[in-house]
Amino acid sequence: MDVAILFSGGKDSTMALYAALDAKEDVKYLLSVKSKNDESYMFHVPNIHIADLLSQALDIPMISVDTEGVKEEELDDLRNAFANLKNLGVEAVYTGALYSTYQKSRIEKLGIEVGLKIISPYWHVNELEYMRKIVDLGFKIMICGVAAWGLDESWLGRIIDDETIDELLVLNEKYGVDIAFEGGEAETLAIDGPIFKKKIKILKYKKEWHLDSGVYIIEDAILD
Repeated sequence: MDVAILFSGGKDSTMALYAALDAKEDVKYLLSVKSKNDESYMFHVPNIHIADLLSQALDIPMISVDTEGVKEEELDDLRNAFANLKNLGVEAVYTGALYSTYQKSRIEKLGIEVGLKIISPYWHVNELEYMRKIVDLGFKIMICGVAAWGLDESWLGRIIDDETIDELLVLNEKYGVDIAFEGGEAETLAIDGPIFKKKIKILKYKKEWHLDSGVYIIEDAILD
C-alpha cells in the first residue's frame, strides 16, 4: 500500500515510520506540518526545522506544510495536506498517536473526509515496553524539550537509553511523569536509528530555560 507518515522527527512519528516499513508498506512521503505557534494543540514544534534534514537522512521525500497553529483552524491546513496526498496516490497515513484522543480523533476525521485510511500502530501500547523497544532497536532519541516536575535543564540534549527510562520510572512514581511523555512532559528528536541512511550530526545548539521548562534548539546540523 502507498502510504505517508505524519512526521515531526520525534520518537513517535519515527516509530510510526519504522512500523510502516516493517509492515512492507511503500512509504512515498513524510508529511511535516510546521506550526508558527509554540503552543499548538496538534503539532510538535521544537526543532521541526530539522525535519527536512531528517528526510534526507531517511532518504524519503518530504512534503512540508505551514500553519499558524491556531487551535482547530490548524486542522484546515492538515486537511488540505491530506487532500494533496490523496491526489498523489497515497492510500493511508501512519501516525505516532499513543494515547491522545484529541489528536487521533481529529486526524481520523480528516482522513475520512478526504478518503485516506489512518493507521496508528502504537495506539494504547504498553508504554514501558514501547520505550524499551525504541532503545533495543537502536534508535538514538534526543530529549529536546522538558516541561514537568523532575525534568530539569540537565535533561535537555540527553539521549534516551535504559538508564534514562529507569529514571523516568522513578519520576513517574514520585511526580506522575508519563514515561512516554504523553502528558506533554517532554519533546524528542530522532537523530539516528536502524532505518536511517545517515545520522544527524549537531554542530551548534543552545539551551533556553524558563523557570520550570526549557528547550534544546539545534542551530546547525549536518548529515554524517
